[in-house]
Amino acid sequence: MHKNGLQVAIDGPASAGKSTVAKLVAKQFGYIYCDTGAMYRAITLKALKEGISLDDAATIAQLTQATQISFTPDEGGQRVFIDDKEVTEAIRQEDVTNSVSAVAAIPAVRAELSDRQKVIAKDGGIVMDGRDIGTAVLPNAEVKIFLVASVKERAQRRYKENIQKGINTPLDELQLEIEARDYKDSHRKVSPLTKAKDAEEIDTTSLSIQEVVSKIANVINNKLNDK
Repeated sequence: MHKNGLQVAIDGPASAGKSTVAKLVAKQFGYIYCDTGAMYRAITLKALKEGISLDDAATIAQLTQATQISFTPDEGGQRVFIDDKEVTEAIRQEDVTNSVSAVAAIPAVRAELSDRQKVIAKDGGIVMDGRDIGTAVLPNAEVKIFLVASVKERAQRRYKENIQKGINTPLDELQLEIEARDYKDSHRKVSPLTKAKDAEEIDTTSLSIQEVVSKIANVINNKLNDK
């Protein structure tokens, strides 16, 4: 076991409920929460702001090297900063959401951010969510969870989130975006979205958030009791 607790890796496709659940699990166990997707979103936001073409892998890789990304805990989970400027809300906007897969597929960007994620997680006591945490970032994590949900269910979740933020995107459009995102995430050459062999799969389609949290908490407690 790591000195401050377990490494908990939570992976799964877009809108499977990873971040919501990961935050609550981290809070329950007093662990650090790290949303790796926010790191890719931060780089995407900066690239878009600087007018860099998403095809320009070399420039985006340089940008990543030169960008400081930091998190501070918050009631809602975490606040995100790029070079000390808060971008918590900005990285969740539609243009970033639809461009992040392209940035996340750049090998040099993944290598740099994966290295940073490994450093954040090295002492344990962490819940990290993303697409390739259990396979590429923390292959030796003591607990690996793979969350899935139907495309229809995930589109409805995204729709509700968007309405709360005042973004009105038609539901069928969101469903198509999520299907496209799934395809890009699982077909990219570097660290595609795949379930680790030793991950526990949880289908969240018909479960409440609290039910998913309880299932993951049981897995963690069983691991802790085995130690």
